[in-house]
Amino acid sequence: MKITPALQKKSNKEFLDILNKTLRKLHTTYENAFWRFNMGEAKYAKIQDTALAARDHFSGSIEILNEVQRRLVQAKGVEKNRLMYWQRYFKKNTTPPEVRELRAKIAELESKVAVIRGTRKEGYIDPTTGLFVEASELALRGLVRTSPDEAIRKACFEATEKLISTTINEYVELVQLRNKFAQQLGFSDFYAYKVDGDEEMSTSELFAIFDPIYNQTKYVFDTIRQLEKEKPGLRKPWNFNYMMAGNFTKEEDPYFQFDQALPMWAKTFAALGIDFKGGTITLDLLDRKGKTNNGFCHWPRTVAYKKNRRIPGASNFTCTLVPGQIGEGSNGLHTLFHEGGHAAHLLNSEERDVCNSHEYAPMSMSWAETQSMSMDSISSSIEWRIRYAKNKEGAPYPFELFERKTKALAPLLPLGMMSMLAMMSFERNVYEYPSDTLTAEKVMEFAREASKKYFDRDGDSHWPLSVFHIYSWDSAANYYGYALADIVVAQWRDYFYKKYGYIVDNPKVGKEMAKVWKFGGRYSTKEFVRTAMNTEFNVQPYIDSITRTVPERITLAQERIARLAKVKPYTKPIDLKAKITLVHGRKKIADNSKGFDAMTKKYAAWLKKQEPKSK
Repeated sequence: MKITPALQKKSNKEFLDILNKTLRKLHTTYENAFWRFNMGEAKYAKIQDTALAARDHFSGSIEILNEVQRRLVQAKGVEKNRLMYWQRYFKKNTTPPEVRELRAKIAELESKVAVIRGTRKEGYIDPTTGLFVEASELALRGLVRTSPDEAIRKACFEATEKLISTTINEYVELVQLRNKFAQQLGFSDFYAYKVDGDEEMSTSELFAIFDPIYNQTKYVFDTIRQLEKEKPGLRKPWNFNYMMAGNFTKEEDPYFQFDQALPMWAKTFAALGIDFKGGTITLDLLDRKGKTNNGFCHWPRTVAYKKNRRIPGASNFTCTLVPGQIGEGSNGLHTLFHEGGHAAHLLNSEERDVCNSHEYAPMSMSWAETQSMSMDSISSSIEWRIRYAKNKEGAPYPFELFERKTKALAPLLPLGMMSMLAMMSFERNVYEYPSDTLTAEKVMEFAREASKKYFDRDGDSHWPLSVFHIYSWDSAANYYGYALADIVVAQWRDYFYKKYGYIVDNPKVGKEMAKVWKFGGRYSTKEFVRTAMNTEFNVQPYIDSITRTVPERITLAQERIARLAKVKPYTKPIDLKAKITLVHGRKKIADNSKGFDAMTKKYAAWLKKQEPKSK
């Protein structure tokens, strides 16, 4: 987009229309290639990189920023506000010409890493036969969590550790290049650049929020060491998750079969009064070779306006279910709620400008994650499970199981934040270390240190290096977004419970959420908190939520179940006001053209055929 004399003569309205049309087209071209590449079509790597460079060239234009600022001097009213949104957008994304080549180089290296991770040989050595067993990284992690055979768990853990070596050198190079990019923009390092861009904070301000949380909850490690006396080997990296939760995962599995996940997800959203405002949704839900091993939601087509007529957007979201594996129904359900929350957020946007209706800066990551995590917190609540989670015989999730699980695991709830702090600490240390002397060995050391401090395992783990996010520009160095969102979700839930007494199946809650979704990414997280709750950002509800005693937790659960019992279950036909298509790569499995129920039945029948024959 060139700033020509002819363009400068156009009215502000015409200029804004051109900005929107240009970015929307660039955004869609990139997103379509991004989807194909991440769904396992490696040939789209170059197309994706080229499209990204074109979008970034526009977003990073100092020339366009200057034109926006020139127009702002005399602009008034609505047009002035809209120009201010674009000024914020370009200021967040401006890249001088001399660093654009570097940004493109980083994107190409990230694509290379993605191809390596998508095509590498993955599996473990069977400890009994000595033979190699092919299994995706996701399947390996699932076996570490759920296999009753410790030898298998250990073999799978060691296999995930070895996979790190396939891209460790490329990761070191990525850190060096990203730091160089950030430093040329005036930041000390890439971590500082991301925190400032996403949350408008400094790194020290960010950790000032989380260091006290760590200090208030690190007692959890003493609790675990006491438990280890009763459960020898508990702190081994391949034992902890299984020994603490493996049996619960197996017991819960019948209540979370994935063939019922879509109806439960849709019915919950419908009961909350949440819909997708005429949008188009494509879902790709199963793991497969080459597909990215991380659930995500993106918007290939943003909400738009044409002559004051709102044009609905489109959303693609994915999860990576391993068919037939214990615990995967629950994981898949969690992802549906999480990514479905993302989809609802921006498909409900009423912002006229693309820069406020997509997932990129100036969108605050923590605010985006607040929407998704608010929705998955609903499906993990005991009152939701009692109402929605049923086995094949129709029996509801047992409260007795909840009590046993709560007694066993509630004292360990601080570990949820610890996992996020581990990622934050690891990435901060990596990026703040002098890049010119950074080595693979030093990166591995930082990963071990973070794992030791925030998990206190008996044995080395390099877990942070296996997390997908660190290899992608958009998700690298911003795990704090999840941690901040955890805090805001607890605050928002506390607000809803105090105001209404219940959340599940409460259309007033859905209405309040949609009221702030209409602003897309217009504000910072702290501004959104004020808008949504008429209060300031507050850590205390989160601290309360993870430090309640077991008796307090059980009593609260009983109260919430009793309150929900007074609410009639949702019985109307499901209509999420969206065109929904279920795919597996390029293969279309089902859509809702003949109704939501018909779609889910067809998908469930196909899903059953994907399960291992031995199940």
